[in-house]
Order: sequence, then C-alpha cells, then structure tokens
Amino acid sequence: MTEDVVEHRRLIIAGTGAAGLTAGIYAARSSNDPLIIEGDEPGGQLTLTTDVENFPGFPEGISGPELINDMKAQAQKFGADTRNGIVEDVEKQDGGHFRVELQDGDVYTADAVIAASGASARTLGVPGEEELMGYGLSTCATCDGAFFRGEDMLVVGGGDAAMEEANFLTKFADTVYIAHRRDEFRAEDVWIDRIMEKVEDGEVEILWNTELTELHGTPETGVDHVTLVEHPDGHPTEKLTDPETAKQVEEYPFEVGAVFFAIGHTPNTEYLAGTGVELDEDGYLGTRDGHGANQTATAVEGIFGAGDVVDYHYQQAVTAAGMGCKAAIDADEYLSELERAGALHEPADAHVVESDD
Repeated sequence: MTEDVVEHRRLIIAGTGAAGLTAGIYAARSSNDPLIIEGDEPGGQLTLTTDVENFPGFPEGISGPELINDMKAQAQKFGADTRNGIVEDVEKQDGGHFRVELQDGDVYTADAVIAASGASARTLGVPGEEELMGYGLSTCATCDGAFFRGEDMLVVGGGDAAMEEANFLTKFADTVYIAHRRDEFRAEDVWIDRIMEKVEDGEVEILWNTELTELHGTPETGVDHVTLVEHPDGHPTEKLTDPETAKQVEEYPFEVGAVFFAIGHTPNTEYLAGTGVELDEDGYLGTRDGHGANQTATAVEGIFGAGDVVDYHYQQAVTAAGMGCKAAIDADEYLSELERAGALHEPADAHVVESDD
C-alpha cells in the first residue's frame, strides 16, 4: 500500500535545544536541507532558565529563551526549516532511508536523522512548581546556583545527582539543606563521604525522611519558603494516605531562597526504540564516541545522537551545542558518502512513498 508523505529531506533533526539548533546551523551551511522538529518542549531546558551567564560570548549574560531564539534565527538564516511537532516513531526502510512519523500523523522521509531531543528533568508535580520554575526553582545547580549567592538553598533528592548539586552549591549558599524521603542516601559512597564532610563543616544539613509538598513565592520575588513533611519511617507523603500513619506526619514551613530538584532526568528516546539503536537502562542513547570522526554515530547507520539525549553527566548548553556541531559534521560525511554512491533516497513522487504495510 502507499501512504502520503509530506516531504522528503536529506536530514531531519529531532529537537530544538542547543544541540538540535547548532546541528541545524551546521547542517544548513553544508547544504543538507535540514528540517528541525521542535518537540514537546521547544527550546529544551534552556527555556526554563531566566539568565544564562556561562554560555561563551555573552559577558553580560543572556536569557535562555533569547539564546534559543537567536540560535533558531541563525539556523533559519542559513536555510534550516523548523516546524512544530513531536516525533512519534522512526523506522529505517528497505532502501536505507528513514520514515519519520509525528504525533499528528504527518510522515516525512529522510536520508539521515539526528536525535537531539534532550532529556526532561524529573519534577515532583507539587503546587507552586510550574509558577516558580526558573524563578527560584531550578533543576540545574551549575546553571543557576550563582544567582542565589548568600541564600539558604534546598536540594531535593538522595542520589549521586543530589550529592553533586549540593556539593556545588556550597560555593554560594549560606547553608545547603538536602531533603531526602528516606533515612539513607542511594548515592555512591564517595559522594556520601564528601557530603558528610560538608555536614561536619556546617555547610550542609540533611533533612532525613522528609519530602517537599509545596513551593511558595512569586515570579517577581522568587521562592519565599516551602512546605515540608516528615515521618520517622520515611516516605511521608505515602503515609498521608493512611489515617493512622498520617497522625505521625509533621508538616511545617521552611524558609529557603532557592530550591533545586535533583531527582534525575528522563531522556526523550521513546521514538527510537524500534530502530535498533542502543539505549542504556535509563534510556540514554549510545554513540560511538572515542577519537576521530563519527563520534556521534549510533548503532544504526544514518542515525546520530547529540546533547542531553546522549549526555547524562555534563548536561550543559555549551556541551550540547558542541555535540550538535559534531553530529552535523558526522551526518554530512555520511550523506556525502551516500551521494557519491548514488544511494540518496529519491522518491518517484515527493508526496507518495511505498510502504510495506
């Protein structure tokens, strides 16, 4: 049978964060006709950051949305196209090209795909979270910690990420508090030891068996305080559902000037699950890495990865942009090889392509 195809492109890029847009700039300048699909969080996590002070070239800083808009304009200037949409599925076809389906049902084909769809920071879904994200609430200490110098800060979490964030924030905070819902951390021993040294020095205090249930403040004034709940057996919010255990839950206000969620990220890779790429147990995309060319290549020829969809450690705008550059260069070399071999996909009708269904 046949199906309608909106368009064929040499290259489709999934994601409009720093990685995707940088890939778009390089790909467009290389005449690879990129189409950039914006995703469900256009601009990625940078759009949640009010001020970016650590991206090179902006000594006075720049807002996250402004930086993304400038990158997007630069990609479009060189010929990249962008469109709203979320990539639902990617399939490699018999001819070697890719079928890319969006959630709204639109289908494209492409000779190569760059996955730059990022990772979404996990949040708690508590009252005040949506209003205060970027205004005293953050998911990135290295991005935003310096803005709250001299404040008391609260880190929520108990794994390696929480320990690392808390350790970093001691550079700026009066006191760093760590709220963890159990009575022991699940981080590696080296991180726990480091944090306990900070506790002994009075730089960190740990709130065991404690969870955050609400943030208070305004975008104009930032976070004013939070509501915490505590239960001696841990997991206090779960205890609130039982009338008997709820009696032992203590709820109280807690004054802090900034809150950092450090409860992990979820890479946006669901649409790649059927392609044969390698995903780790957390869903992060595996790439070749190493030295020399093709570092962003995946286990599937023609699919490349860049940014937070690959990088679970650094997760910075500048490192994501660098990987986007690499992915575009790797994709260009791949497409050039296809062109030399006469293997670029050339559908007979730009709007109809044969399907095996």
